[in-house]
Formats: sequence, C-alpha cells, structure tokens
Amino acid sequence: MLGEHRYALRSRWTGNRGTGTSGYRDYDRSVTISIDGKPDLAASSDRPFRGDGAKWNPEDLLLAALSECHLLSYLHACVQAGVVVVSYDDEATGVMTEDGRGGGAFTEVTLHPRVVVAAASMIAAAEAAHAQAHEWCFIANSVNFPVRHDAVVTALPG
Repeated sequence: MLGEHRYALRSRWTGNRGTGTSGYRDYDRSVTISIDGKPDLAASSDRPFRGDGAKWNPEDLLLAALSECHLLSYLHACVQAGVVVVSYDDEATGVMTEDGRGGGAFTEVTLHPRVVVAAASMIAAAEAAHAQAHEWCFIANSVNFPVRHDAVVTALPG
C-alpha cells in the first residue's frame, strides 16, 4: 500500500532557570517531547553539550530509531522468508563528528543484531533477511551516512 504518512509531536523547552538564555551556562537543556496518547519523553542535550546524561538526547534518539526500524523491518523480512525468530537483541553504535564550527554530523552507525532462530536450517535465510530489512527501513533510507550491520545469527539447540 502506497501512501503518505504524517507524524507530529511537541517539543517543549523546560530548562528556563529564571533568566532564559541570558548566557550559555544560564539555562538547562531540558526538553519534554510529547505525542498525544503516549507517555512524555524527558530529553536533553548530550552531556558534552551541557546536557543531562540521565535523559534521552537527539543522538540517542537517532540511534534508537535506526536500531528499532531495522529490528521491525527484519522481523517482517523473516516472516516473508519463513524464518522463525525467537530472540533479537541489538547493541547499536554510532559515530558523530563535530565540524569545529559548532555543528557536526553522524558519519556512521553500526547495528550489532544478535538473532536466535528456531532451527539451524533457517540461519542462511535469517542472515540474508538483514539486507532486505535494510532496504525496507524507512529511517536508514532517510539518513545520509552509512548504516552497517554486523549481525550474528544462531539457532536454538536441537
């Protein structure tokens, strides 16, 4: 089914300490991200940018979006290929490089999925499903840096 899908959310800065942005060190980087019908997400900038390390930051959210999109696309690819996935864990990593002018960009992300399938006979198809998942992932198709996959697929004993 082809179609256009629209998304909306609210980002509200909650870090005014009373003097607004009167100075670089005078405000907190706290943000609340809200979507109707979902729990609010407490966010901030990353710790090196004077943020709260206990809160989600934009870099975390981008990495999470890439990891989850691949996971969901992969599960669909496996269903299409007749592969029964019994567990999937990913420890995604990303590299963001500052440009020295106050900005920067991600230069790469690597997903490290660890997949367990129901039978050893499914391993080859499960490995191939990562390429299909990458083609289907809306988020990976929206970024201008490589999203790599270092996948390991094993089977349940038996």
